[in-house]
Amino acid sequence: DLLPLDLLSRVLSRAGEGVRGVTGGGVHLIQSGGVMGVRLSRPHPSLDFPSSQYLVNCHLFPREFSIVTTLKVSLVAPKKNEYIFSGRLLIGLRFSRDRLHFLFRGRSGGVMARWVFRGIELADDRWHTLVLAFSGHYATLTVDCNTHLELVHSKSLPSDLSIQGSRFHIGSRGRWNGLFSGLIRQLVLVPGSDATPRVCPSSNAGLAELSVPAVLLDLPQKGTRSDLTLPSYESEVRVSVGLEKSCSSSVRGQLWFNPIRRALYLCDGTLWVPMLQGGVQGLGLMAAMAHRSPSLGSAVYLWRDGGFHLYQKISTHGALSWRHFTMGKKIFLVVSNSRESTGKEETVEKDELSVIYRWNKKTQRFVHYQALQTHCARDWEAFRIQGHTYLAVANHRQGNTNHTIDSVVYKWDRGTQLFVPHQALRTSGAYDWEAFTVGPYHFLAVANAFDGQTTHVDSVIYVWVDGSFHLFQTIKTFCATDWEMFQIGSRVFLVVANGHQLHGNGPGRYAINSTIYELDMSSQLFLRFQDIVTYSAVDWEFFTVGEESYLVVANSFDGESHSLNSIIYRWQGYEGFVPIHRLPTIGCSDWEFFTSGEDSYLIYSSATAPLSKVFRLKTH
Repeated sequence: DLLPLDLLSRVLSRAGEGVRGVTGGGVHLIQSGGVMGVRLSRPHPSLDFPSSQYLVNCHLFPREFSIVTTLKVSLVAPKKNEYIFSGRLLIGLRFSRDRLHFLFRGRSGGVMARWVFRGIELADDRWHTLVLAFSGHYATLTVDCNTHLELVHSKSLPSDLSIQGSRFHIGSRGRWNGLFSGLIRQLVLVPGSDATPRVCPSSNAGLAELSVPAVLLDLPQKGTRSDLTLPSYESEVRVSVGLEKSCSSSVRGQLWFNPIRRALYLCDGTLWVPMLQGGVQGLGLMAAMAHRSPSLGSAVYLWRDGGFHLYQKISTHGALSWRHFTMGKKIFLVVSNSRESTGKEETVEKDELSVIYRWNKKTQRFVHYQALQTHCARDWEAFRIQGHTYLAVANHRQGNTNHTIDSVVYKWDRGTQLFVPHQALRTSGAYDWEAFTVGPYHFLAVANAFDGQTTHVDSVIYVWVDGSFHLFQTIKTFCATDWEMFQIGSRVFLVVANGHQLHGNGPGRYAINSTIYELDMSSQLFLRFQDIVTYSAVDWEFFTVGEESYLVVANSFDGESHSLNSIIYRWQGYEGFVPIHRLPTIGCSDWEFFTSGEDSYLIYSSATAPLSKVFRLKTH
């Protein structure tokens, strides 16, 4: 019951930031055929890891499994074998000019047995997706969701194949001989099932996806000029030099350098788009502050000389939060506007618009871009799935009493260059959205706060399936105001901020547990990990300093006072999170962690006082 194991993502995360260039343990990102792939230039320690780090809770290799890989190979010498991956003492997957070989260790550590798929032409400089499924004596190979081969082997896959002491090698068998010379886009091990139905059918069979590392999805999008960006990776593209050059669909994606203008252009199929432009570089770190007062509006501050300084005022109406996001080189801010009800609900609803602002390079200001109808919007969340950008709004209530309403997921339409409704999700006093990924899966969690009668309501986690979100799990919460997802090592956590317990006209309780949940891979559910007493918690922020991991909570009210200590907790392994520091706050509503130079900071905003405060962190 293990989730698919994305082996290529493991390699890219270990290679680190160097993968964006031509360093990082021999790992290179290459653009070819309109998509990104990984090329390995040498064996390196970052390309191998113990099998036990992925195959947890059991010391045996799965009896049934699939391997999904997408690759591109230009040429293979007639008698040369190259390894896509191998598991020392376990298994291996290699190919030659017209054959694909799967090798596995026999029972009790015997000699390697070999299964050979013949007549497989892979070295044709095109992308191919292979799905291999193994069970007992049987194996199947599906190429590009079309060619389907079956093998019956005299030797069954062993059921007692121990992983102890074994290691996975990506793109080699741990040495120069057999190093994979092509490009790899995905490499996934799927324990316990035939992955073919998960991958096929596909509209683009050669590039059919199960789990492609996120770093390989960031590409120039086909379409309008404003979607085009030049990847900061090594690219298999030709650069033409000269004064005149025609741009057409046949040279789409190619570069042209004009020596007179000293300018570089990218062909979008019709026009040459300038890629190297002069102008002011990024101004640096900014903070957008939401203010409820329409007369005061909200503001953007710029970090300069060790502090935030007013940079731009923006007219807002009952603003509750901001969200920053980017699409390629485009920079956006979206505000959650929320008008207070005056009893004239039709007027209020008609005028209640949240607004997206876009950064204007010429004016160096955020300008109005698009308005969207919302209902007491509390939060926006921006995320990307399969190359598309989405925005989810948390609609809190409609009028004074109707809390069970639709919150909406919007999708960026490349044709109209606007966000359009994609899916409506029923929520109850929605306060916050949290989008996150685990392996190949995309999740969206909503913090539901109130259904009109009680704060004891289900908050919901959704999972992305076939182009939309579907119910994954419900969790009982008490006026949930925030979800924060974080990872420590290979462990995945979700922490909820519980605001208060209230039912009907009864008394409210503000000193209650907020809970950390951990994703259990066997049950594939988030299970309770740790309870922490909080005081009308409104926000959690996870951050790391050096090798240490921390959580800070925004305590806002204890039933009597808004002047409370908000607490920093440190990860202590089997002890979970333990309190290490108290920070004096007033009506704390939000924490954000940031760094500047070598220093680390926390900034909080208050919902009851006209202030925000910055703390510089000192570690001992």
